[in-house]
Amino acid sequence: MLGTEHVDDEVGGVATVPVVDGNAAPELEAAGSGAGAVDRSTGGEHVDEAAFRQLVVNALLSNVAGTFLWFALTFWVYLETRSVVATGVIGGSYGLASAALGPWFGTYVDHHRKHAAMTVATTASTAFFAVAALVYVLVDTGPLLRLDRPWFWLLAFASLAGSVAGMGRSVALSTCVTMLVPPERRDKANGLVGTITGVSFAITSVFSGLAVGLAGMGWSLIITLAVTTAALVHLRTIHFTEPEPNPAEEGASRIDVRAAVEAIREVPGLWLLIALAALNNLLGGVFMALMDAYGLELVSVQAWGFLWGGLSLVMIAGGLVVARKGLGKSPLRLILVGNLICWIVCSVFTVRSSIVLLAIGMAVWLALMPMIEAAEQTVLQRVIPFERQGRVFGFAQLVENAASPITAIAVGPFAQEVMMPFMTDGAGADAIGSWYGTGSVRGLALMFSVAGVLGAIVTSVALVSKPYRRLRVAEAEAMAAEGDGTGDGPPPDALEVAGPPATPSTPAVSGAAGAPVPAG
Repeated sequence: MLGTEHVDDEVGGVATVPVVDGNAAPELEAAGSGAGAVDRSTGGEHVDEAAFRQLVVNALLSNVAGTFLWFALTFWVYLETRSVVATGVIGGSYGLASAALGPWFGTYVDHHRKHAAMTVATTASTAFFAVAALVYVLVDTGPLLRLDRPWFWLLAFASLAGSVAGMGRSVALSTCVTMLVPPERRDKANGLVGTITGVSFAITSVFSGLAVGLAGMGWSLIITLAVTTAALVHLRTIHFTEPEPNPAEEGASRIDVRAAVEAIREVPGLWLLIALAALNNLLGGVFMALMDAYGLELVSVQAWGFLWGGLSLVMIAGGLVVARKGLGKSPLRLILVGNLICWIVCSVFTVRSSIVLLAIGMAVWLALMPMIEAAEQTVLQRVIPFERQGRVFGFAQLVENAASPITAIAVGPFAQEVMMPFMTDGAGADAIGSWYGTGSVRGLALMFSVAGVLGAIVTSVALVSKPYRRLRVAEAEAMAAEGDGTGDGPPPDALEVAGPPATPSTPAVSGAAGAPVPAG
């Protein structure tokens, strides 16, 4: 007779396994029981997509909390100290910390249940934010803001660590798309994930400044801690079916970069996608370092803030288009064509010192960004085996996030010492000043134009390259395999988690971490 029995799984949760006359039912053992039964080789069914949507809501709560606190801390420190050193350390540490921890997050996600990994990350965020709030409450503002005292750095570290812990959730969520969503709808699911990035950016870009200005840093910490705690409680109410993770080999490193590199090498041409993303972020460091300075030369700080708030709606719209329409027949081609459009726009949107032209260019960039990000995720989910996806996503995070801070650190001094004088009274002003314009702001503009031209050239070469053609073939083969049910989805040894999994014995996220600053 058909029934179920409960067994303790390796992480302390309760697994529900269907049985027939005391024996596990072979045709159901792979998928769970009842409405949750799914074939993991081809993707999830509606019940799993419902769980995925709950995870997206949870990710929105967590992203808003982390980004909100990071922006608020940066605003507060600068307003109180007027120290660009302090804000520079705060800003640069996010990219470096998230890059350094990416492979660790990826390895952890691959060797543990995804729900458990997200629980560990959210718990770590909550604990670190609690430490930050405690430091703020117990230490007076004067000593807290002195850079030669440990209290400022403890506050910054706790805020950074709580925010970067969210990167572990992001890696786990990317693998959950493969696990919970059918192949034919994964592109739309990735678009939905991109939408929440835009929503969190819209919320935090406006309300973090208002919170610091009207309520102070203390209330900003309380709001962050409350939202993160709510996200943790909500996460514990989400239940979904998971495959049994492959445990790490005894004595194996907790940072398994080799497996990620091997997985990338096994897919013909995939290195091109990783390298192109790194190059985009490398050139994108120009915009990270100089965009605010350029915009504030054109409009007031208030107008600049409201402009970004409005443009964030464009980013949301781009994600919603993908969530509704998908990515078309070739997400890979969309990545390169989208990047080419972005770089062409970047090469021309500063040819005149016009806020209208700048706003149009930024709108195009922000509209395409969630589409490109969703396409990158979809390609990796199609061609990388599920059991290695966490490590590949973590490695990609390392390569991509390490690039922007490197450029951002170098670009500022180069622009101030070389390009601004070059376009003010130097050779650049004499050569192209008659039509491009002269002055320090035109030196900044020329940096954007040069970055755009370089990006367009590299992307054009990539479009006609042999690695791109080989990766197109691999993408087509993966899509064909999905169509006949032989694709690389999660293995079919799934168990239905009847309650929230207990935290694994592996240590929780520790050390430096960073805030989810939206790309753009």
